Amino acid sequence: MERSEAYGFSGAMSGAFLLSCLLFAAISRRQRGPYMDEVFHVPQAQAYCHGRFLQWDPMITTLPGLYLVSVGVVKPAAWLLGWTGSVVCSVGMLRFINLLFSAGNFYLLYLLLFKIHQKNKAVSGFQRILSTLTLAMFPTLYFFTFLYYTDPGSVFFTLFAYLMCLYGNHKTSALLGFCGFMFRQTNIVWTVFCAGNVVAEKLNEAWKTELQKKKDEKISSKKGSFSDLTRMLQFLIKYLISPKNLVTVTALTWPYIILVVVFFGFVFINGGIVVGDRSSHEACLHFPQLFYFLSFTAFFSFPHLLTPTKVRKFLLSLRKHPVQYSLITVICLFLIWKFTYVHKYLLADNRHYTFYVWRKVFQRHELVKYVLVPFYVFAGWTFVDTLKSKSIFWILMYFVCLLAVTVPQKLLEFRYFILPFLIYRLNIPFPSIYRQLMELFFYILVNAVTFYLFLNRTFQWENSDEIQRFMW
Repeated sequence: MERSEAYGFSGAMSGAFLLSCLLFAAISRRQRGPYMDEVFHVPQAQAYCHGRFLQWDPMITTLPGLYLVSVGVVKPAAWLLGWTGSVVCSVGMLRFINLLFSAGNFYLLYLLLFKIHQKNKAVSGFQRILSTLTLAMFPTLYFFTFLYYTDPGSVFFTLFAYLMCLYGNHKTSALLGFCGFMFRQTNIVWTVFCAGNVVAEKLNEAWKTELQKKKDEKISSKKGSFSDLTRMLQFLIKYLISPKNLVTVTALTWPYIILVVVFFGFVFINGGIVVGDRSSHEACLHFPQLFYFLSFTAFFSFPHLLTPTKVRKFLLSLRKHPVQYSLITVICLFLIWKFTYVHKYLLADNRHYTFYVWRKVFQRHELVKYVLVPFYVFAGWTFVDTLKSKSIFWILMYFVCLLAVTVPQKLLEFRYFILPFLIYRLNIPFPSIYRQLMELFFYILVNAVTFYLFLNRTFQWENSDEIQRFMW
């Protein structure tokens, strides 16, 4: 990092942290007590603070990573600073843990952007800092910086594991992946993603060697036509059934394999992936979740995805491959018809934005969910098009992980999209500075509206005296 870039990065990170501290103070003044899921998380962390590690709230569905880290930070700080009484492990103190995680996420995002795009010499330090600031302000994640939720810590350990994987430190990556798993069980998918990065790199090298042997210049090691994709899949199967290749891949990815084995052991002993209350977290094949994620990504990445150039390219592709797109459309219609699920929370909890999205859009008419299919197809095409700089094996690996982390979820919850979105956004090419600034200003606007609604547009339910607030 050059000196000017170091100064710029330090200024951006310090400014972002100062802004977060001011927002933290405002939110803590308005909402002093636990809110929403905090009513479960805060008492559980406080029980750990008092040494009651065997106490467990059966309504909590995630492992105790957040509470263990909180106690590990707060208790030594209280001892060093002489804090006593209710201030130790208070609601505000516990929320501050996530403010620390957000600072760590800011730094990790910068390091990941630097590592992933290090070969692109055209990217300036200003662009890296701007993209880091933008992703750090990503609305769905940034909002939960100020509440005692698992999301900031889950993102921190997962991004840290990804960074260590990219640097080839796979033992450390697997250990950090375990920490992420302790925050949220579905993060095991991103451990598989880290292992998949290693496998994809080896496959790409072997594929290039195969092309060199055949001297077939018509096949690309990147994203190609449908026939090229078929040949690549045949090569993939051939490569993975070779004992020699399996030994090589296993030798490189064994730390991740051990963690996956531990995960399956946990699932067997626990009787499922969810701890605590399972009644509202049943797994199912909810394929439209992929379409919701693509729409979510198109909304938050519109400066990159919804451009006139991309629309023209999509229409040209549509004219060239009408049969393939017709087949994709039919498949989408079938998946929506047979695999759409509506969780009871989505219909009942009017504090979440998803409640209004579902009521204002999808419940307008029975046909709305089918009418949106052309947009889903376009969103999927432009999503993949922005990843064309990655190898086909990386793209396949990412999509397998994306399906694994979204499709089994019955509840439409934007928090579930945070990690797949960030990993996607980190890996697309840097856009122009103009589009980066547009994205940043859009995020700032969304955050401003979100915090305004949360702090000022409160309401009450008929059967409750508690103040309710709108949130993600």
